[in-house]
Amino acid sequence: MNNTEGYITKATPLMIQSGKELKMKKLLCLSSVLTISAALTACGNHNSSATDRDHNASKHLNREPEQPKEDRVSDTRIKLTFNDKEVLVRMYDNPASKDFLTQLPLTITFEDYIGKEKISILQKRLSMDDVQAEDLSKKGDFAYYAPWGNVAIFYKGFEDATNDLIILGQIESGKENFENVDGDFTGRIEKVTK
Repeated sequence: MNNTEGYITKATPLMIQSGKELKMKKLLCLSSVLTISAALTACGNHNSSATDRDHNASKHLNREPEQPKEDRVSDTRIKLTFNDKEVLVRMYDNPASKDFLTQLPLTITFEDYIGKEKISILQKRLSMDDVQAEDLSKKGDFAYYAPWGNVAIFYKGFEDATNDLIILGQIESGKENFENVDGDFTGRIEKVTK
């Protein structure tokens, strides 16, 4: 019995040591797998980004060249009448502008917004199909802000404009009439017939 006890006593530390080594090996193996997985994921995202870039570049090359804004002007004009004043806007040729024209004539109330634009919420939102938003507005732009569903007339430039702004047209005459209007005002917008 003494030999058996000695054998068990001598074997037990080896088994414990093997158990610790086994746990350590499992931990190292698991951390290696996690590190490799993270590296592969990063490589996969990098490759898909490169693929997306290549796809977008090829899509960009196959697309017709974008026309400058001046070339997208239509022959259609609208007239805004308020407080015995008149503003003429030449509309752009885009789906949102065409959708706006279908809602005319309109009588709407404008309010001043941040001392740079006059805005009015439309009762019916405009179509945003195939319309590219602009980055900045400039004085004289007649625009549509999609998130709020409002039209805006910029009587001053707005450098911090959002990219959700769709330019519907450009004021041809009467810009100065907006700068001198204080408070809310009601105006009538109608299509100008030749």
